[in-house]
Amino acid sequence: MNNPLAKDFTFSSLLHFAFPTIVMMLFMGLYTIVDTIFVSQFVNTFALSALNIVCPVINIIVGIGTMIATGGSAIIARQMGAGKMTEAHQNFTMIFVLTILLGLIITLVGLFFIENIIWGLGASPLLFPYCKDYLLIIFIFTPASLLQVLFQSLIVTAGKPKYGFFLSISAGMINIILDYVFIVVFDMGIMGAALGTGFGYMVPAVFGIFFFTNHKGTLSLTTPSFKPMVFIECCTNGSSEMVSQVATAITTFFFNQAMMTLLGESGVAAMTIMIYTQFLFTTLYIGFSIGVAPIISFQYGAQNYKSLKKIYKICLTFIGISSLCIFLASLFSRSQLIQLFTSSDTYVYQIAYSGFTIFLFHFLFIGMNIFTSATFTALSNGKVSAFISFLRTFGFIMIGLLFLPTYFGVTAVWLTVPIAECLTSLISLLLIFIYRKQYHYL
Repeated sequence: MNNPLAKDFTFSSLLHFAFPTIVMMLFMGLYTIVDTIFVSQFVNTFALSALNIVCPVINIIVGIGTMIATGGSAIIARQMGAGKMTEAHQNFTMIFVLTILLGLIITLVGLFFIENIIWGLGASPLLFPYCKDYLLIIFIFTPASLLQVLFQSLIVTAGKPKYGFFLSISAGMINIILDYVFIVVFDMGIMGAALGTGFGYMVPAVFGIFFFTNHKGTLSLTTPSFKPMVFIECCTNGSSEMVSQVATAITTFFFNQAMMTLLGESGVAAMTIMIYTQFLFTTLYIGFSIGVAPIISFQYGAQNYKSLKKIYKICLTFIGISSLCIFLASLFSRSQLIQLFTSSDTYVYQIAYSGFTIFLFHFLFIGMNIFTSATFTALSNGKVSAFISFLRTFGFIMIGLLFLPTYFGVTAVWLTVPIAECLTSLISLLLIFIYRKQYHYL
């Protein structure tokens, strides 16, 4: 077969295929962190705290986009593997159209209820204006944000990960440049950061449309065939990613409330540093999982179980090695990472450094959990994938936040994530063993 998803992959060729997506996600993490650095260095730490206050809204928007993208990618890749190309094109176009409509609805609802949303997220009067300036722009660019996430997955499914890589690099560079222009040159504060992010969304959204409109190869836009059940399956299959983001939104809210109560706005600023640093490192696992998911879906759809087993073992090896490397990198560079956001003589630095020393242990487990969840999504088992995501991003974390602070105080805030990821990894391994005969990956 000429389809690039059908080739006989080795360790190096699989990494080569996934490499553009990995770098794409790493670069996304990098320019997201650059946003935060510009805000903390050129605005103030109150603006940094505001970013984390509105973070739950962004989590939900990203979750919706990722749900549609991963669920749709699994369906389309499976249909491609089964040789149903016309159906794959039509379903992709339907998903594209509905994603735009959903983005417009979120924009209108968000702008109408923006003040209620910000107060509901627990913003203090001091942080409210920062939150409103940022969230206003984010809502306006929501359709572009959803399309960006959709095209990141579907360009890989189309067998063109390098194109997605160059789009991401371009978007990141534009975001960084505009951050400097809007925040430093024009002194637009946190609104400038939001504008830089919004225009960064536009690059992959616009060029993605151009790519799929003019691309006559593996996957392209065509006349849609609206099949509600396909879109429902898409959302159901990708529900783990939505569960993960919604759970993250809820736990971020409770983390913010806990830190606001214990340490005030400085505590929330320290938590913001933690979350964005975590996002930078975990983009490696997310990028790898997105990169290999269409291959897993395709091989499963084609019933090529021998190749599927080989690919899965390669993936487990990569996850194990990279988890150890990221843990060690974060351990030895934690001081330098925190100083990207705030100087070492600040109260925020002291809070963040003591917390990060505990927090970083979750890097040993999170890669396995992200990959396992993505694998079950690729195999169209959204329920198991959602269960794993629920445990690591909500279930165990909420239990920790409810009970640990009584005994450990603020230390409990940092302990909950490593404990949650460790317990989830044990359950992930159990589920891998249970479903091995059904999906033939072992």
